[in-house]
Amino acid sequence: MDKKILADAIETFLKSADPDIDKIRDSIAYVAPHAGYVYSGRTAAVSYKAIATRKGLSEIETIVVIGPNHTGKGFPISISMEDWKTPIGIAENDRELSREISKRSDYIKIDESAHEDEHSIEVQLPFIKHLFPDKRLVFICMGDQSLRASELLSGAIISAANGLNRKIIIVASSDFNHYESAETARRKDTALFDAIKRLDAAAFNRLIGELDDSACGFGPITVAMLFAKQCGAKEGILLKYSNSGDVTGDYSSVVAYSSIALV
Repeated sequence: MDKKILADAIETFLKSADPDIDKIRDSIAYVAPHAGYVYSGRTAAVSYKAIATRKGLSEIETIVVIGPNHTGKGFPISISMEDWKTPIGIAENDRELSREISKRSDYIKIDESAHEDEHSIEVQLPFIKHLFPDKRLVFICMGDQSLRASELLSGAIISAANGLNRKIIIVASSDFNHYESAETARRKDTALFDAIKRLDAAAFNRLIGELDDSACGFGPITVAMLFAKQCGAKEGILLKYSNSGDVTGDYSSVVAYSSIALV
């Protein structure tokens, strides 16, 4: 895509984003959707407006982006060591932090194959490069999204960041319920939002199974919750909720999206 067209689209989304800034100035981690921008760009923009208006943004050195593995390729938890090319510019890898996270567990590996055909991280990068061009990134793809894997990864990120005295935030890439009616999606997702609000990772993961909610990045969301809680967050705040029917006009089978800040 042309750089100017993409940047103009992102600016349009950001202009329409209107989070309650006073409530999210102390936000630590975020959830943003990863569908095509025509469907989820306006919702994703609210998460990025939240980051842009957070207190102490200039002190943040690295943004850790965690996405689910839709392809099944690669290691269960895979970290990229590459810089990533976007139409807006190169997203620079914080290789030192990436390597330190991978050292914290044999279950976390440096593995590019998991990232090769995966979209959940790359969709976030134009927003990040447009708004935060000087921030470095860590790219993590989760094939294993179990609570245990999320606990392991969250612990590794915290340990590595503390060891390097690196100030970071996390962006968890996830859509929410898929291919059911908008009414069903909202009912299921609302129960998940209640658990996220309480930062109750165990309840959130239990509800994923009990409700058969198809939120595809529940592992990254769990990591963000665990990380944020360890860093002093008290609650999750739902900033915007939407679904594909808002664009297509078909609410009989939708994919749902949300922007969330953990504060």
